[in-house]
Formats: sequence, C-alpha cells, structure tokens
Amino acid sequence: MVRRLDAISALALMAALGAASTATAGDAGSQAELDALRARVEALEAGRAAGANGDLNIGRTAIDIYGYAKADFFYDFDFVQGDTAFVNNIGEPANATDGTFGATVRQSRLGIRTSTETDIGTLGGQLEFDLFASGGRSELRLRHANIRIGDHWLIGQTWTNFMPIGHYPTSVEFNGPVGVTFARVPQVRYTHAFGKAVFSASIEENSARSDDPVVTAALEYNDDLFSARIAGLVGTVISGGTEVDQTGVTVSGALRPWHGGLFQATFVTGEALGPLLIGGGASAVGGVANDVDGFTVEFRQDVGEKWNFGIAYGNEEYDLGTSTGTLDFTELESIHVNAFYKPTDNLTLGAEYIFGERTTSTGASFEGDRVQLAVQLNF
Repeated sequence: MVRRLDAISALALMAALGAASTATAGDAGSQAELDALRARVEALEAGRAAGANGDLNIGRTAIDIYGYAKADFFYDFDFVQGDTAFVNNIGEPANATDGTFGATVRQSRLGIRTSTETDIGTLGGQLEFDLFASGGRSELRLRHANIRIGDHWLIGQTWTNFMPIGHYPTSVEFNGPVGVTFARVPQVRYTHAFGKAVFSASIEENSARSDDPVVTAALEYNDDLFSARIAGLVGTVISGGTEVDQTGVTVSGALRPWHGGLFQATFVTGEALGPLLIGGGASAVGGVANDVDGFTVEFRQDVGEKWNFGIAYGNEEYDLGTSTGTLDFTELESIHVNAFYKPTDNLTLGAEYIFGERTTSTGASFEGDRVQLAVQLNF
C-alpha cells in the first residue's frame, strides 16, 4: 500500500508540475489549479501516515482500491461459445467449428470502496468496473455502484437479493455452471442480523422488460460448519405487449464436513425467471410465462495451502423453448472440472474442462467441449 500511495502522490505531483510549466504569471485560473493539485498531494501524503491499515485515508474517509488483472486462454472443440462458456450457443450451425482458439482479458476488473464515519453512522461506497462491454469490446462496464448507510441500508446497483452469491460455484471461466441466478441491478435493500441469521428485503429494477419493480426477501444462516439461504421474488414482465406475473424461490446451502472440503448446492424454481439465470431463457413465450427449474451441485477440496480442486454440475429446464437462431432450447446442462494453484497469495493459475449440452423442444441434443487456462493477479 505504501508503494501505491507513493505512486499516487508521484502522479499528482507530476500533474502539478505539468500545470506549473504551462501557467503564466497572469493566469489566475492555472494558478488556482496548481494550488489545488498541491493541496491534493499534501492530503495524499497525510493520508499515507493515517492509512497504515492498508487504506488510503483522506479526512474521515478510508479508500481501498481493489481488483485483478486476468488473462484467459480457451479452446472450443465443437461450437464457438465466445469469451465465456455460453451453453446456449452450442448447436447453432453458425457456431460449429473443428476447433477454435481464443483469448481475452475482459474479465479483469477495478473497484474502489470507501468508508466514512459520520454523525449518522458509517457511510460506505462502492464503484466497480470490468471490461465486458457489449459487442465483444474491451471497454469499461459498470458492475457495482452503491451506497451503504450504517449496517442496514444499501442503495444502488449490486447483486440481486434473490441471488445466492455466497453459494455460487467456483469456475475459471466467467459464467460458471447453468442453473443458478445471476444479475446485478439497481435496488434499495434493508438488512438486519440476528446473531448468525440475516434477513434482507429489497425493491429492485427488473432484469427483464417491466413497468414494475421487483420485490425480494431472503433469510440466511451461517456458521463454521453449515450455511443455508432461502429467497423469494415477486414481480411482472412484459412479453409481446402482454404483462405476465414473475415469481420465484431459490434455496441454497453449503456444508464443510472436514478441513478444506466443501459441498454446496443451489435450487431455483418459478415463472418468468429466465433472464435471471445463467442460461438466459425467455421470461415468456407468446404472452405465456415460461416456468423454469434450475440447480447446481459442487464439491471442492483444498490440497495443501496452494492447490484447490473442484467439480460442479448445473441444469436448467424450461417449459417453453427459447429461440436463439435456427434452434431453440428447453434444457441446458454443464459440467465444470477445475484446478487452481496459488504460487503466491495474490497470484492464481487456473485450468478447467467444461462440458455443455443443449436440448431443443423437439428432443434433439447437442454437446460441446471446452478447455480454459487463466492467470490472475489480485491487488
């Protein structure tokens, strides 16, 4: 952190010197900018002494810069799936391949967290980006932007309260197994802890087209051996000009039966939930809500301090088919088998084999295989 602060101070000082070199004796605006930059450098230097705990402190605000740089290298054997392993790309004739290599750095991300002590309690902030812009471009995309007030309130964009983020399977590739909910949405959330149990409720923007907000509630329990969570969701979506009800329940849990071992599972069921799941099935077809069931199961094991191995299976099954081009799908399955090696605390090497299967409404099925390697440096 000291090196980080030195770098920040140096950059600010270089900017100040650059401003000084272009300012004239009668340029009051440039002089004011120079004075402001000098004050900024002084604040950074003062924050270095106060930020010995790993944060940069400016006044009463602690600032933490975090993220990682990640390079992924992958090979699709049967169907091109893209920078992430989208099972619903499998089977489309346009995606057929005899073997395609790809690489990306788009999962790399950068974030800032702040914490300020005030008369109304601790105020926290988060702003986080990655490079997954639309159209395959490596441009900044907003992930999280939220404000936390005390221990109870969150306002802004973060994971939907319906999502069991604490039981999300681990994978090298970005998506992970199908069968689990995945969305970041603007919301207002209230949270209250009761010992080892936590209750939360939220009003959120719908991830699908809708004129109404989504309402969620969740109850979670955690201890060293076991954790469990249940969440519910109620809303509406618009499909083909028709408004249909959206409801869902997700249940998840994890068990740590021995040192380094982990079993965990998630289950979701409901109507019009497709846009919230990894597979992204249609919320409704022809004005009729599309019912869906999804689940994941995972086993992980630490081996020593540097190695971790795991396998995860996911499944999504819809009542109505979702068209993706020349085909539709009513069921998606995936298997992720992976290994992680950490030569240092902040460097991780990952390798993964991914199998996906897509089934259409006519019963036809298509399979795809993929291998992926990654190097990730956390900071």
